Amino acid sequence: MLEAKPSRTALRVAVRRAAHQILEDPPVFSDPLALAILGPEGAPWVAEERTRKDQLAGRTLRAFLAARSRYAEDELARAVEAGVRQYVLLGAGLDTFACRNPYASAGLRVYEVDFPSTQQWKRELLTTAGILVPDTATFVPMDFEHQTLASGLRAAGFQTEAPAFFACLGVVPYLTDEAFTSTLEFIASLPHGSGIAFDYAVARSALNLMEKLALDALAKRVAAAGEPFQLFFEPETLARRLRLLGFERIEDLGRDELNERYFLNRVDEFRLRGGLGRIAGAWL
Repeated sequence: MLEAKPSRTALRVAVRRAAHQILEDPPVFSDPLALAILGPEGAPWVAEERTRKDQLAGRTLRAFLAARSRYAEDELARAVEAGVRQYVLLGAGLDTFACRNPYASAGLRVYEVDFPSTQQWKRELLTTAGILVPDTATFVPMDFEHQTLASGLRAAGFQTEAPAFFACLGVVPYLTDEAFTSTLEFIASLPHGSGIAFDYAVARSALNLMEKLALDALAKRVAAAGEPFQLFFEPETLARRLRLLGFERIEDLGRDELNERYFLNRVDEFRLRGGLGRIAGAWL
C-alpha cells in the first residue's frame, strides 16, 4: 500500500459493504452505518455497484465480504459472552463497529489498527457524516510491516494481561509471511480465551482453472492499486502453523460451509461461488 494515501482497497470494500445493505434482502451482515460513513460523495460509487448488482463476480465478492464480517462479529459475541472485553480490528479500514459497539455498556473496548493516512481519512469521513466516535474506541496508527503490534497496542492502552479478540479482515493476503507470523505470535502470547477471526487467500496450486483465472484478474487489480497480494495458504498448512503457535480450537470455513451457515434457503440465490478465499477462527 502507498502509506501516504488512504487505502483504495478499503474504499472498495466499504462501497460493497454499503451496497450489500440495499441490494440483498435480508442482508447477511447488517451495518446501519455502512452507507452513512461514505457520505454524499459515496453515493455515486454505491450507485455504480447497483448497476452491476446481478454480475456474478460482484455478487460473489459481496457475499464473501458479508460472510467474513458476519463471522467476525458472531465470534466476537461469543468472546464477549465468555468475558473478553478487548476487541482489536487489524486493518480496520472503514469498518464501523467501533461506532455502533453494542457491548459498550458491558465494557468492551475497541482498538482500530491501521495506517495513519487511512485512519485520518476515516476520521474525516466520520466527522462529515456526523457519526460520533465513542470513548470506548481507540485509534492505533501503525504499519504492520515496520512496527510491532505489541508496541503499538501497548502504547494505546491495550492490556496484555487480559484476553482479547482480534479481527483481521481483508488484510492477510497483503502481508508478508513474517508480518503475519509476528501478529499470530503476539496473539498467542495473550491469556487463554483470546482468539482471532481472519480471512485468507488460498494458494494458487490448490485452485481449479477458473479459480486461477479469477485470482489472476483480482491480483492484477489490487496490484494496480498499489496493494499487491503477497501471502497465500493451503488450509492444512495454515492449521499446522496455528497449532504450533498454541491455538487450541481452529475453525476453517470454505464455500460450502459458509453457504450452509449464512446463505441457506435464500430466494435470491445470493451465495458464495468458487474457492479463492476462506475464513478462519483460532482460539487459545
